[in-house]
Amino acid sequence: MALITDGRFSGATKGAAIGHISPEAASGGPLAAVKEGDTIVIDIPEHRIDVDLSDEEIKGRLSQLPEFESNIKTGYLSRYAERVTSAGKGAVFEK
Repeated sequence: MALITDGRFSGATKGAAIGHISPEAASGGPLAAVKEGDTIVIDIPEHRIDVDLSDEEIKGRLSQLPEFESNIKTGYLSRYAERVTSAGKGAVFEK
């Protein structure tokens, strides 16, 4: 069993646990194109994760997705969602 996520996770895991994938699905990263049944290849010694899809298929799937809109509208978490950059850019707060 492998866990691949662009979010945080905790608890007991067995097998590969790959977290904080970036760019995140919410920002249009390739993880958003993955659908149930797709084949994902994990090569731990080579530090690679690949989905068995062509670049054209990934682009096509991503183009059909609606723009992400957070359902958090108030409070500190909404400020975080609006102003903190992707993990791929350091997850830093921007004004």
